[in-house]
Amino acid sequence: MLKLKLKLHRPLAVFDIEATGISPRADRIVELAVVKLMPDNKRRTYHWLVNPGMPIPKDATAVHKISDADVANAPRFSDIAADIMAVFEDCDLCGYNILRFDIPMLTEEFLRSGMDFKLDDRRVIDPQRIYHQREPRDLSAALAFYCNELHIGAHGAEADVLATIRVLEGQYGKYQDLPTDINVLNDYCNPKDPSWADRTGKLKWVNNEICLNFGRKKGELLRNIVRDDPNFVKWLLRSDFPRDTREIVANAADGKWPTKPDSTE
Repeated sequence: MLKLKLKLHRPLAVFDIEATGISPRADRIVELAVVKLMPDNKRRTYHWLVNPGMPIPKDATAVHKISDADVANAPRFSDIAADIMAVFEDCDLCGYNILRFDIPMLTEEFLRSGMDFKLDDRRVIDPQRIYHQREPRDLSAALAFYCNELHIGAHGAEADVLATIRVLEGQYGKYQDLPTDINVLNDYCNPKDPSWADRTGKLKWVNNEICLNFGRKKGELLRNIVRDDPNFVKWLLRSDFPRDTREIVANAADGKWPTKPDSTE
């Protein structure tokens, strides 16, 4: 097994989720696999099947091959949430398309279990971001491109985790200038406009005020929206926006406003 060139300061939890669908708030996890890459190059593997408490749609089963029968006797997420949280404790995060799907899905499952999965002090590495900046394709194509391997077992959580690690290893083999410091690689995977008020740029700082940065109300001050359009605020809070975006909106609705960082222009 190849050693990852990335210099780790603490464990890197590479994980993948299979679910009943793609909505973090409406859908549920049915499978979770984690491989923890340790700073000493050792690896620890964890795998759970999860009873989602709802029927698994046939379209979802067609993708990940997990049926209602497969998870009938599996625990609910809330039953194993503490064990899963312990696995992720003091870890940076890695996964393919992790920022758009796996992290929001995991965060919502923890919230439903009364637990807070914080991202503030974690570095997040997404090989898809590296891949799309260099060679825009999907995970199976990435494995073929970087490793000359077929992705056997695609859309199985553990197979996807192992494929993700292989792709990251292959990327270090191909791109000699790829950062090996995890802080630098975090910035490479997650470029952030300093004017963004949230992690994904749905909200933006403009002249010490937060305004929307998407959709038909793009450019409008959040303060005015809270005052004049409470139904739109309710829609924002019910929708599948990232948690930090919803928190800023919810706090604004309660009259609590964040302080603009000094570095924001």
